[in-house]
Amino acid sequence: MASVAGPEIERLISLLAKLPGLGPRSARRAALTLLKRRDQLLGPLALALAEAQAHVKTCSVCGNLDTRDPCGLCADTLRDRTLICVVEEVGSVWAMERAGAFRGRYHVLGGLLSALDGVGPDNLRINELTERVTEDEIREVILALPATVDGQTTAHYIAERLSNLDVSVTMLARGVPVGGDLDWLDDGTIAQAMRARRPA
Repeated sequence: MASVAGPEIERLISLLAKLPGLGPRSARRAALTLLKRRDQLLGPLALALAEAQAHVKTCSVCGNLDTRDPCGLCADTLRDRTLICVVEEVGSVWAMERAGAFRGRYHVLGGLLSALDGVGPDNLRINELTERVTEDEIREVILALPATVDGQTTAHYIAERLSNLDVSVTMLARGVPVGGDLDWLDDGTIAQAMRARRPA
């Protein structure tokens, strides 16, 4: 079928379709909205994307995204430096911060263990977590991972890795639904799950 738009528009649609939650149809609608509202949306969005590409970096301590390294959360002296909350991705850090239920520090794994996808311990930031627990005075590691098979496998593996260290390892309570992802949960559910955490 012949293209109804120029290559620039087709490229915009193709790139938008790669975003989570956007399929080809949604991407076409989004592209059309952006192009219709160039001054209000497209221009500012292009500028924001360029600035993000130029300035956002991964925190060398926890793996969060910020414009500085260490990130603002790691640099915050008011946070409890003896607590580490382990999450799958940066979106989970943002969800936890929205809930306001945790005032410690974070550790972003960058994914979950998955034999089917070929993701092993060396593909995640598990060694960095072990180093942080060994070198810093950490009293508790909270595993805030999804209640999925891969999430629970990862949590079990981390608990085993930390079992010989002098640290308490806990998991979020089952207030988090099975198959749930932190970024999609409401603030009350996250706060309740954090309060009701249990040993791993």
